[in-house]
Amino acid sequence: MGESANSDAWIRCYRPAGPGAPRLVCFPHAGGSAGFYQPTAAALSPDVEVLAVQYPGRLDRWDEPPVPDVRRLADHVVAALAPWADAPLHLFGHSMGAMIAYEVALRLQESGRHGPAALYVSGRRAPSVRRTETIHPRDDEALVRELRSLGGTDAGLLADDDILAVILPALRADYRAVETYEPRPEPPLSCPVTVLVGDADPKVTPAEAEAWRGHAAGDFDLRVFTGGHFYLTAHRADILTLLRARLTA
Repeated sequence: MGESANSDAWIRCYRPAGPGAPRLVCFPHAGGSAGFYQPTAAALSPDVEVLAVQYPGRLDRWDEPPVPDVRRLADHVVAALAPWADAPLHLFGHSMGAMIAYEVALRLQESGRHGPAALYVSGRRAPSVRRTETIHPRDDEALVRELRSLGGTDAGLLADDDILAVILPALRADYRAVETYEPRPEPPLSCPVTVLVGDADPKVTPAEAEAWRGHAAGDFDLRVFTGGHFYLTAHRADILTLLRARLTA
């Protein structure tokens, strides 16, 4: 019962698929929620079963304290995925979600049971590439400016003080998780690694995305799209085509 309750809190399955369908676990960006991947679940159903991670501190989990640590988030997700891990899982993460997906992939590989089937990382430089970023200690106005600059949040939400009061604590915790993340020396992943990036993303250059190659022992693929940090919104059809082809091959 405890494991099931934990899984229900962390993992959302919007479109269950039949037995044997590949499973894609999707990890949201900083400030994002599982619902960001509802269109992905609808588009890939019924050939692919999409599981979306819901971090604490937002939407229906708003009354739970957010977790400002990438590794702790990964530990929670791995535990919550236990009921779904009867076969290798494909992992997709955007921005902060890419970091958590990578840490989950490491844990699945270390488990000795089912390692990850594949890792897809989007909008995030490789763990081996470091930048000094200090958004999380700044005031609320600075956090809102950061959201506006990245263009992934509805402008109407950012103008509503009541909504901001609800979303900013989780957002600040997410930025703290990202900016305090210290990757450890780890063996490269044996599963295929695909990296997706926008050519005008202020958070990662194509060269910084290419550095993921050093974390992959197997197949590696870098795809560069036009656009900024949320390039994937404009290129949704191309990304869905890529995912469907890879997962159903």
